[in-house]
Amino acid sequence: MNTKPAPKAPPIPAAASTNKTFPCGSCGAKLVFQPGLRALKCPYCGAETPIPQDEAPEQSDALDKFDYDEMVAVAPQEAPIPPQKVKCPSCAAETQLGANVTSDRCSFCGAPAIASNAYEARQIKPRALAPFDIKERDARDRFTGWVKGLWFAPNALQKMARIDRGLKGFYLPYFTYDTLTDTNYTGERGTVYYEEEQVEVNGKTETRRVERVSWQYVSGQVEVDFEDLAIVATQTVPVGHAEALAPWSLEKLVPYSESYVSGFVVEAYQQGLKSGFERAVEKMQPQIQSAVMADIGGDRQRIHSMSTQYRDKTYRHLLLPLWVSAYQYAGKTYRFLVNGQTGAVRGERPWSVVKIVFAVLAGIAILAGGYELYLHTQQR
Repeated sequence: MNTKPAPKAPPIPAAASTNKTFPCGSCGAKLVFQPGLRALKCPYCGAETPIPQDEAPEQSDALDKFDYDEMVAVAPQEAPIPPQKVKCPSCAAETQLGANVTSDRCSFCGAPAIASNAYEARQIKPRALAPFDIKERDARDRFTGWVKGLWFAPNALQKMARIDRGLKGFYLPYFTYDTLTDTNYTGERGTVYYEEEQVEVNGKTETRRVERVSWQYVSGQVEVDFEDLAIVATQTVPVGHAEALAPWSLEKLVPYSESYVSGFVVEAYQQGLKSGFERAVEKMQPQIQSAVMADIGGDRQRIHSMSTQYRDKTYRHLLLPLWVSAYQYAGKTYRFLVNGQTGAVRGERPWSVVKIVFAVLAGIAILAGGYELYLHTQQR
C-alpha cells in the first residue's frame, strides 16, 4: 500500500469563496466539462478545449493513500461546509450554493459556479476524481432500459414513468478504504454420513438412506485483504443504491481539477472518515465469514465466534460521478441513480401487488400439482 502521513490542517481563510471559470476562446461563454471527451465544451458554439493539465497535482501525489488512524486522531469529524456565496462572472449575480456544495450552476444564467476555496478549512480534501464517461442522453437511455427490465412492475410503468426534474450530474464524495484483517474464530466442522432406516409408507415397510452429520469443534485464524472498498459519504442520495453502483473503474482516476467539475454539482463529504470505516466494516463481514467457512472446511460449517483485527488501515477521499434524478408514477416520486462511468442504474421502484399475488398463487399451484403427482406415484 502507498501511504503518507496525514497532512496538517491548513489555516482557515478569511476571504469569501471565489468562482473560477473557463471562458470559451471562440465566443467567451463559460465552458463545461464534456463527459467522455476529457475536454471542456462550449454549450453555445460547441468549441472544445483540452483540460489544462498544469492545474492539478501530479498523478502520483493525487492517488496516494493516507494513514487512517493518524487522520482520525487529528480530524475525527470536521465541521460542515456552510453555504457559499459566489459571484457569477457571466451575469454578475450572486449565487448562494447549498450547504456542503462546492460547485453548481448560477441560479440566474446557468453558468458554472465553483466555490474555489470552500475546502480551505478542511484537512480532508478530494485529491482525485473519476470523470464522467456516460453522457446525459446515454444515462436517460439506461434509465429507460432499467424500467423495462423491472420484474413485478405495473404494466403501465413503461408508458407513464417520466423523469421529473431532468438528470443532474453530481460528483459525490466517497471514501475508499484498504485494510488487512486477521480473524480468530471458533466453530464446528460437519461431516456428512448416511444410515439406513426402516419407515412405513401407506402400510408398507421401506428402507431409506438417511443423511446424518457428525460435528467436530474447530478453531483457527483467517486473513483477508481489502482494497479500495468504496463508501459514499453523503446522505442526500439513497446510500444503499449509491453503494450498489459499484464496481468503479478507479484506474481512471485523475487528479482533482476544477475543469472536470465545471457545470456539475459537487458535494463535500458529510459522513466522516470514522463513520465511513464503520460502514466499511459492515460490508467486510460477509467476505470474512465466507473465508472462515472455507477454512473450517468439511461438508457443513457452524461459526460460534469471530474476533477481527484491522491492520494497515489507509484511505483515499475521492469524487465519483453519478447522474441523479427522479421519476413520477401514479402521483409518487421515485429517485434513481446512474453510474457516470458504467451506466449501471439503481433506484426506487413501484411494485405490482396483483403480479406478485398471481406469482405466489402460481407457485403454490405448481407445488400442489407436484405433491399430488408424488402421492399418485407412491400409490401405484
